Amino acid sequence: MFTDRRRFLAASATLVAGTSGRAGAAEGPKTRPTHIGVSTYSFWQFKNDKLRDVETCIDLAGEMGFDAVEILHRQMTDESAAGMQKIKRRAFLNGMGLCGFSIHQGFVYKDKDERQKNIDHTIKCLEMCYAMGIPTMRVNTGRWGTIKSFDDLMKNRGVEPNLPGFTDEDGFKWVTDALTACLRTAEKCGVVMGLENHWGLGRTPEGVLKIVDAVDSPWLRVTMDTGNFLEDPYDNLEKLAPKTVLVQAKTYFGGGLWYSLDLDNDRIARMLRKHKYAGFVSLEFEGKEDPRTGVPKSLEALRKAFAV
Repeated sequence: MFTDRRRFLAASATLVAGTSGRAGAAEGPKTRPTHIGVSTYSFWQFKNDKLRDVETCIDLAGEMGFDAVEILHRQMTDESAAGMQKIKRRAFLNGMGLCGFSIHQGFVYKDKDERQKNIDHTIKCLEMCYAMGIPTMRVNTGRWGTIKSFDDLMKNRGVEPNLPGFTDEDGFKWVTDALTACLRTAEKCGVVMGLENHWGLGRTPEGVLKIVDAVDSPWLRVTMDTGNFLEDPYDNLEKLAPKTVLVQAKTYFGGGLWYSLDLDNDRIARMLRKHKYAGFVSLEFEGKEDPRTGVPKSLEALRKAFAV
């Protein structure tokens, strides 16, 4: 009996080993599909009042087939504890996660009190992420503010003069010191801040990485926006890829609200795979087409580009 049992086990082991070897050779390493989320901004765009309600946006995202939702802080009308839990509950009921939180703040101010005000705001938003179970938060450098209108800034392709008497190095120090002051809360809340390539001192990959490298913390990485480099987008995006924790993918069906870029999402997807990016891709629809049709078209385009 014992001899038969030993023969059976030996034969089984040989069969399993042979099968495993053939499967490994045939299939190679497994690649997980890319999860596609959508920013609530894609629906509201600061102008579609009927689509401002965050819970409505979450329902639409679920119906359209997204995997997750990124919340735009300025879109929220209820920041109470109960209001935040309603958002988390709504995403859960739609079978989706909350993949990001985008806030508006900046630290390029000569006034120390104004910088502290923005530090306090950033810390408050990190705690909101914790309450909603959101793992990463988009932050900005801020900008000089010498061009008051955002429309005019876009006409000038995101470039503005410095405040008189101050240099970029002054601005970089303000931003670095401010984000460093937020690290303790980020770590306590388990929220990775992602510095976005978003005008101001973050208008170039070199500017973004100068700050991230100076802060030198796992709690500050990069949020990559595919539509915020108006020149040489692919080379610039690739410089950010190794430190990216969230990708915001722009689309422009119906023409762009401020400008349109003819982005090659297939190329961007290949580049991200090369750098082993495994995080979420979050749609930021910035076209003039009705979001009810432009957003689903965008999802289809991103699914195709990021298909394994």
